[in-house]
Amino acid sequence: MKYLFPRIANHAFMILFSFIMLYPVFWWIGASLKTVPEMSLPTIWPSEPMWSNYTEGWQFSRKYTFAHFFKNNLIMEFFNVIGGIICSSLVAFGFARVKFKFQNILFGILLLTMMLPMQVTIVPQYILYNTFGFVDSYVPLILPHFIGGSAFFIFLVVQFIRGIPRDLDEAAKIDGASIFGIYYRVILPLIKPALVTVAIFTFIWSWDDFFAQVLYLSSVDNFTVGLALRMFIDQFDIQWGQLLAMSLLSIVPSTIIFFLAQKHFVEGIATTGLKG
Repeated sequence: MKYLFPRIANHAFMILFSFIMLYPVFWWIGASLKTVPEMSLPTIWPSEPMWSNYTEGWQFSRKYTFAHFFKNNLIMEFFNVIGGIICSSLVAFGFARVKFKFQNILFGILLLTMMLPMQVTIVPQYILYNTFGFVDSYVPLILPHFIGGSAFFIFLVVQFIRGIPRDLDEAAKIDGASIFGIYYRVILPLIKPALVTVAIFTFIWSWDDFFAQVLYLSSVDNFTVGLALRMFIDQFDIQWGQLLAMSLLSIVPSTIIFFLAQKHFVEGIATTGLKG
C-alpha cells in the first residue's frame, strides 16, 4: 500500500501525457474519415466514417493511382539506402583505419560541411545537374548518396569503427587479408548496427525531403508521394479528406521500417555513443 498510490499516480500521468502527445495523430486518423464540415467539430471519430476518402484518394486520377507514386518513391529510396550504406562505410573505414596524408585536415573539412546550410549549395548543384540534363529525373536525388553521402553518417560510422580493436586488423593481415579484405571481412560485419542506423535515417530523410523532390522533379510520371499529395490542393479547391487519408498512408513505409529495425537502430545509436 505504501508504494501503490505513487505508482497509480505515475501511470495516470504517463497515460495522460501520452494521450496529449498522440492527440494530433488521433485527430489526423479521425479527420481522414470525415467530411469537411465534420472536421471543425470537437469530436475525434466521425459519426459515419467516409472510407471513400481512402479509395478515391488512392485512385487519384484515371492515369495515375497512388501505387504509381509509392513505386517511384520506393525505387528511389532503395538506391539511396544502398548508396548511403556503401559510401558511408567505405569513407568511414578510410578515415578510421587507413593512414594517409592530410587525413586530419580532410576529416576536419568533412565535419565542417555538416555546418553548411543546404541553401548555400542548392543553386550551384541545380546549375550543375541542369547542365548535364539530369533535371526531371531521379539522378540528382540518388547520385549524392553514391559520391560522398552524408557527412553525419560518415562521422557516425567512423566513431563506431574506432571502437573496434585494431588487433582484429592485425590478425587479418597475418592471415593475408588486403586492406579491402579487412574492410569487407572484418569491419563490415561488425558495424552492422551503425549501418542499420544509416539505412533508417537515409530512408526517412529522403522520403520526407519534399524540397529537393519539388526542385528536381516536374513530370507527374516521376512524382513521388510527397509531390502527389500537393496535387490535392489547387487554386479553387482542397480535397481535405483525400489529402489527409493519403498523407496518413504516406507515413506507413517509414513506420514499418523503423519498427522492423528498431532493435538494431537503438543498438547502433547506443554503442556509437559509448565507443565514441
